[in-house]
Amino acid sequence: MSDLDPKERLAQLEERISAHKKANAPKPHMEEHYSQAQLAWRMVIELVTGLGIGFGIGYGLDTLFGTMPIFLVLFIFLGFAAGVNVMLRSAKEIQAKQVADQEAAKDEGK
Repeated sequence: MSDLDPKERLAQLEERISAHKKANAPKPHMEEHYSQAQLAWRMVIELVTGLGIGFGIGYGLDTLFGTMPIFLVLFIFLGFAAGVNVMLRSAKEIQAKQVADQEAAKDEGK
């Protein structure tokens, strides 16, 4: 055995474990085109969700009031507008993140 105190041995072991974890950390396997596809699907889902919610509200109001196509058409258009609005907000968010990443990469290069 060693002459070291058990606390010191534990600290050395923790250091070795953390160094081993850093050296063998898994690399992200997600390629760039997968993340772009994920963003595209996110935008499509946001648009379809807006349409679906608009359809549901419009159909529900038409059924409730007995006026079949009026609220359905109105709320489908409102749902479409809301879906496009959310898509544009997501696109701005993605663009801001990309600009921040580019600036960070530029700052690291200096």
